[in-house]
Amino acid sequence: MNKTLCGIDISKDWLDAYIEPIGTAGRFANDAAGIAELAAFCRSHGVDLVVMEASGGYERLAFLLLWEMGQPCGMANARSVRYFAEAMGYLEKTDQIDAAVIARYGQVKRLQPAPPPSVAQQRLKALVARLSQVTGDLTIQKQRRSAARDAETIISLDEVIALLKRQSRRLEGEIASLIDDDPLWACLDQAFRSLKGVASRTVARLMAELPEIGILSNKAIAKLAGLAPIANDSGKRSGRRSVRGGREGPRSILFLVARTVARYDPHLAAFHQRLQDAGKEKMVIRIALARKLLVILNAKARDARIHFANAT
Repeated sequence: MNKTLCGIDISKDWLDAYIEPIGTAGRFANDAAGIAELAAFCRSHGVDLVVMEASGGYERLAFLLLWEMGQPCGMANARSVRYFAEAMGYLEKTDQIDAAVIARYGQVKRLQPAPPPSVAQQRLKALVARLSQVTGDLTIQKQRRSAARDAETIISLDEVIALLKRQSRRLEGEIASLIDDDPLWACLDQAFRSLKGVASRTVARLMAELPEIGILSNKAIAKLAGLAPIANDSGKRSGRRSVRGGREGPRSILFLVARTVARYDPHLAAFHQRLQDAGKEKMVIRIALARKLLVILNAKARDARIHFANAT
């Protein structure tokens, strides 16, 4: 039996809806009142699932409020939806057409509801994101400080740097408290940091942006992080297998941390040496090390989750 889906094209101010297969469309404000009207619109047409794309954060309020109002929602990959539209011959592009394409993509793909993260998970992700922003700003201000020659400019930069350092320490403390207060997160934190070279920031980044770690298989978690080589074969041709897609945040931190861990972990160090001896390119080695580290962390997280489940 086909489900009734509502595709939502999201912008800063508007939510354009299209119900498949009924063909009914509507436009609603992207605020609490408009989302309530959208929920009523979906209920009146017996919508089983609302499908939307990630739209730079503009989708967050609708996604959370619709779930709170009892309307299941799922997320579609924006790039996949665009390819689907082109494959189906949708050359035109309007908000209503995009909403219809999203709904039809959801039906063909048989998308499933994706429940929102817990309040604690949302807060952890927000804190980690803000810490990353503050760290980036701090790096920029320090570079400006080292190049400054004017005394007044130096004083101004020193004040900004001091403020950013205070914010960084406060955010680190809040993140640590949040992780310590959750028994499962504390267990995962201990498991990850048993690997020398994995620091608290790495743990927080992975737990905030890759909460599936320890739940998915090694192959699935590597693909989710964009560290799995994608097959590119056709007939007798065996093409170069590159990595693409995935979550940029976890991937970037794994790139940085893998080399550090390889200095202390003998298995990862030996793996690194074998790749170098085989004459592999630097980027290939970098990706392989990051993937190997992720597999190790995934195994540790899986064991930690099993231990936690048995202890409770």
